[in-house]
Amino acid sequence: MKPVLLALNHLADAHRAQIAAQYELLYAPDAASAQAAMAAHGPRVQAVLTIGATGLSAAQMDALPALSLVCVLGAGYENVDVAHARSRGIVLATGAGTNDDCVADHTWGLLIAAVRGIPRLDQLTRQGVWRTALPLPPNVSHKRLGILGLGTIGQKIAQRALGFEMEVGYHNRSPRSDVPYRYFADLQALATWADFLVVATPGGAGTRHLVNAAVLQVLGPTGVVVNIARGSVIDTAALAAALREGRVAAAGLDVYESEPAPPAELLDLPNVVLSPHVAGWSPEAVQASVDRFLENARRHFAGEAPVSPL
Repeated sequence: MKPVLLALNHLADAHRAQIAAQYELLYAPDAASAQAAMAAHGPRVQAVLTIGATGLSAAQMDALPALSLVCVLGAGYENVDVAHARSRGIVLATGAGTNDDCVADHTWGLLIAAVRGIPRLDQLTRQGVWRTALPLPPNVSHKRLGILGLGTIGQKIAQRALGFEMEVGYHNRSPRSDVPYRYFADLQALATWADFLVVATPGGAGTRHLVNAAVLQVLGPTGVVVNIARGSVIDTAALAAALREGRVAAAGLDVYESEPAPPAELLDLPNVVLSPHVAGWSPEAVQASVDRFLENARRHFAGEAPVSPL
């Protein structure tokens, strides 16, 4: 008999079929269907697949008395009640490492687009505006890149910066001994030093609005901020004010506090580049994430430790 799996996140048809070959799949990718599935099948559910933004609450776990495994498809797990899961002995696993390259690639796309103003240049070119009527867009190369959160994704971003001959600095809760980059114990100090600030730290209450008005102020009028982590890390209202008043030059955002709705405060700003939380999405990355989930789950139900436990 196949284990019963409740999937709370969007899955392509091919991935649903791949998972359903090994599990009795209850597919509930929105709040209403999730509630209905738990009400109808709660006592039977043995595993849950979710994502960090959707998570799994303590109350939801308690509606699933047979639950023994919770997996998140990506690396984030900010809305999973980890403490409650552990108190019940539920195994937790992530998809860490499966989409790092994709996120790092997208980060650089946003950064270059924001610094060089590429979306605006595209619009103006279509309108017949030639370069002699436009201000010169600045270089990306030979600048200082500050990274908030030097985890595996942050390190991939830093590695790519070397190709642009950039200085790299970072802020973590503590310095790393395995990297050559400059460590800043204080985020404001990093933002003061940096030309560009990339947010790559996990979401959750502990990082909410870390990038606030004070940080943006010291990043300065030529500074650019990019967020590929979680929208909650940046104070959107403070960012909108800084961009409108010229206290920050530009922003590139794949995530925002209002998602999936677009950030209304930023939509009329020509110096903002937006994408719909797709930094970690590519055919290769999503397939790797699904494959990682299946291996984590296979190991769990075989009595083994998952590949990437939380």
